[in-house]
Amino acid sequence: MDNPSVLLTFTALSFWFSLGIILYTYIGYPLFIAILAIFRPAPKKYENSFPAVTLLIAAYNEELVIENKIRNSLSLEYPKTRLQILVVMDGSSDQTPEIVGRFTDNGVELLHQPERRGKMAAINRAIPRVRGEIIVFSDANNYYQPDTLSKLIAPFSDKNVGAVSGSKVIDQGDGNLGASEGLYWKYESYIKKQESRLGSCTSVSGEIFAIRKELYSQPPDNIINDDFYIGMQAIRKGYRLAYAPEARSIERVSLSAKDEITRRTRINAGRYQAISLAGQVLPLDRPLLVWQIISHKFLRPLVPFCMIGAALFNVMLVILPHTPQGVGTQLFYLGRPIGHIILALQTLFYLLAWIGAKYTNRRSRSKLARLLYLPSFLTNSNFAALKGFFQFLRGKQSHIWERIPRR
Repeated sequence: MDNPSVLLTFTALSFWFSLGIILYTYIGYPLFIAILAIFRPAPKKYENSFPAVTLLIAAYNEELVIENKIRNSLSLEYPKTRLQILVVMDGSSDQTPEIVGRFTDNGVELLHQPERRGKMAAINRAIPRVRGEIIVFSDANNYYQPDTLSKLIAPFSDKNVGAVSGSKVIDQGDGNLGASEGLYWKYESYIKKQESRLGSCTSVSGEIFAIRKELYSQPPDNIINDDFYIGMQAIRKGYRLAYAPEARSIERVSLSAKDEITRRTRINAGRYQAISLAGQVLPLDRPLLVWQIISHKFLRPLVPFCMIGAALFNVMLVILPHTPQGVGTQLFYLGRPIGHIILALQTLFYLLAWIGAKYTNRRSRSKLARLLYLPSFLTNSNFAALKGFFQFLRGKQSHIWERIPRR
């Protein structure tokens, strides 16, 4: 066919655009920033400093883990006279307040009110009680290594650093879901290292996130991903958001893939909200960072639409009658057998995702089982992004955090 139809050309363009976004988001962007980082000086070693720090632990109905969390916090290798441990909660209906109260003689402070207004409202209520120069935000179900706090605080010796994100590590022994989640966070850690070397990373882990108290900006009440919003405000004020990979926060994975989808649905609803508030979160006077944020944070939730598009347009190109001439033209229009091969590969990917979800024992330690589960993990993550979009669109996603059970 010498003159392909407009429909055929549009379909081919749409397929390659969809595939291009997927490949750029997962492979292209990490590759580009890795190349750019090569031309930057190696990260300098930060000086040891011990400013006054407030470890702010947000908790809600955490009676199963809160005692271990407090004991872990008290054991951190940081000068005790420079560390304030403040636990804030509202609306807890279990024994969490009573358990925390047992540690008041150890210097642990509790701020609790019976009415539940959400995590962010509780944190904002706690800020006037903060005595530290640096606020470290933490959850109740994660644990720090002994030197985590000092590693997290070290970058603040650079006056240009306004906030620091530590690394999230998934504890071993949680089967295929834990292995896949752990691999994902290693991938994220690699990206953050390159971003931080360029100047600022664009993502924070809310359970191990530190900021100068003077830079803390109270998010609007309806903000879902409050940690991202707070981090972006520090960047917009001209400061760096550094990544401290050696400051590790360890936690267990969700009980099931279904629970993980629920957790990621909320996060992705927050990402769509952040996109809608781009004018309030993007540092528009710093083009490099704008590109990084869009590539790392804003394109991720759009990938499921591109996955659907890649499959749909591939099918259309196989069905629509055309006989492209030349290797380049045949490739562009997915002529025989290229279109059929790509469609078969897409089908195989989703078949493996189904097999991984249905037949792979989540506690299996075999490499084959974990390999089979990766397509399932990736598919579930993008399914959660799709659900998050509709939650955001319908205004159904509450900013009030709902506790997801962990192992």
